[in-house]
Amino acid sequence: MMKHKADTPEAYIAQLPEDRKEALSRLRKTVLDHLPKGFEEQMSYGMLGYVVPHSAYPNGYHCNPELPLPFINLASQKNFIALYHLAIYADHKLYSWFISEYPKHCKRKLDMGKSCIRFKSMNDIPYDLIAELCKKMSVDDWIALYENTLRPKNK
Repeated sequence: MMKHKADTPEAYIAQLPEDRKEALSRLRKTVLDHLPKGFEEQMSYGMLGYVVPHSAYPNGYHCNPELPLPFINLASQKNFIALYHLAIYADHKLYSWFISEYPKHCKRKLDMGKSCIRFKSMNDIPYDLIAELCKKMSVDDWIALYENTLRPKNK
């Protein structure tokens, strides 16, 4: 994974190669324009992060409760731009919807891990589909899904 040293999303994007700047800026704008109210943008794990702030979910992320609950991250990696969407990993219905819709928006084969969608060609990012994906889950929906599927239960 490539690590970029930046304190703000703008600083992160500013240090990218030109082709990546344009694509990541547009991807960032797509997320910001379509994410439901309540999520906050910040630097998270060295990437652009869209999180549930502690003010809405004081427990934070179980891996490190000092961090807010992550939802989406955007990153410029060595060979691709990555969109990490934790709800795709946690919600099979959302995952199924996304993989069935993807071919309608992009001719390239979907390159996806558990929560990571990789875009090797900057010209093949399906911004309209990502906009729809962003709108599919509210902060409350994500907290409930996280609590019921990903957060370890206390023994």
